[in-house]
This record gives sequence, C-alpha cells and structure tokens, in this order.
Amino acid sequence: MSTYIVHPICMGTKEFDKGMMTYQQGYGTPYTIPIYTWYIEGGDKKILVDTGEMQPIISEEREKAIGGRIYTFEEGLDKYGLKPEDIDIVIHTHLHNDHCENDYKCVNAKVYVHEKELESAYNPHPLDFRYLEDYIDDVKDNGQIVTVNKDTEVVPGITMIHTPAHTLGGMSVKVETDKGSVLICGFCTILENLEPPREVKAMEMEVIPPGTNTGPADAYDILLKAKTMADYVLPLHEPKWASMESVPE
Repeated sequence: MSTYIVHPICMGTKEFDKGMMTYQQGYGTPYTIPIYTWYIEGGDKKILVDTGEMQPIISEEREKAIGGRIYTFEEGLDKYGLKPEDIDIVIHTHLHNDHCENDYKCVNAKVYVHEKELESAYNPHPLDFRYLEDYIDDVKDNGQIVTVNKDTEVVPGITMIHTPAHTLGGMSVKVETDKGSVLICGFCTILENLEPPREVKAMEMEVIPPGTNTGPADAYDILLKAKTMADYVLPLHEPKWASMESVPE
C-alpha cells in the first residue's frame, strides 16, 4: 500500500467572530481562519482534498493573522510542479463554497463527494447560505462527480469517513503516511475544538462542537470519536498549518 505526504496549502481566509468555529465559546472575539487545499503527494494519482477560494484576498494583514502565505489556486499547485489539469482526484470534505470554488479548473479530475452534500448544494436549507451550486455545475455537467453514501476507500491508503458534524454529508479523509495515519477533518474546526482550554474542560467538555453544526450534541459525539480515528487529527481551519509544508512535520 502506498503512503503519502499531506501538504496544506492556504488558498483563502475568512475574518469573522470566533464563535463561528467554537460553539458557545469565544463570541465577540475577532478571528481569521485559513482555507486550505490539501495536496496528497504519493502514489500514482495527483490528489487534492478541497479546492479553496477562486479569488482569495491576499494581504499582509491576513497572512500575519494566520502565520503563513496565502496562494491562488494556480500558485499553490505550482509549488509542487502541478497545474489544475494535472489533478486526477478531488476529494471533498463538504461543498460549502469556500471548499470547492476551483473545482471547475480540474477538468480531468474525478470529484468525490457524499450524496447528501450534492443534495444540499442544489437544495440548501434556508439557514445554510454557504452552498452555491454555481461552483460545482461544471464538474456535475461534465460527469466528473462520484457520489458516495458511506465510508469509502478512494485509493489504497486514502479513505473518506462520514463525519456529519458540520454538514449532513461531511467527510473526513484518513491518509496513511510514513509517520502514521492522518485525519483531515470534514468539519470546520480549529485546534481549540479538539483540545479545549482548561475552563471548558472544567465544565466536563472534552471537545467543542463547530460553531455551525448539524446539532450540537451529535456534533460533540462525532468530534470525540474523530479524535480516536488516526494518529494525527487535523482541524480543517487551524491557522498553525499555514506555516507548515507538510503535516505532521
């Protein structure tokens, strides 16, 4: 079985209230999150997890806030000698727009996504404004989408795991590396969600659900389980990864 290297590439940011990430915690605190594309190096396929923003805001202020560089899609891929048309597989954690805005550029890729995400993209609940079908119309019309409805091994050593904490079709991605297994979370979190501060643990909470979730109690249980799924668990929007060439280093 192949082993891989996980490269986080920041391809966008958001500035908002920290409570958008940490349910019932951090409200009123300004916070900047990175938006990643993850290049999975190794094997005979060129694989990405999510594709980031199409037109990221690139500024000194935002790069300072996350502690790393922000790239356009093309710039980020070029770091590894790739172009969008070289990508063979795109695996989606979910289809909120900031995770799929560059899908249409990957004209030769199979795009793996949970069927509930595709349903939500075209028929979103009024409370969830983060879906925008325009960003996946092209890959859908071109027959590039592969839908799954359960845990699925995409290629040997890379497995999609259904973790509907943030969205109904949220999929975490487990990747086997030389340093152990890595889980790219399918839910929008930072390290604080999985390793809460002392005052939160004092309330007998072992994790903090995402600020936007499918139900706080269920999301809590999913996060708790996710912590045991791999040797390294990577919250999807943790700023720490923006300064790292690979995770784990």
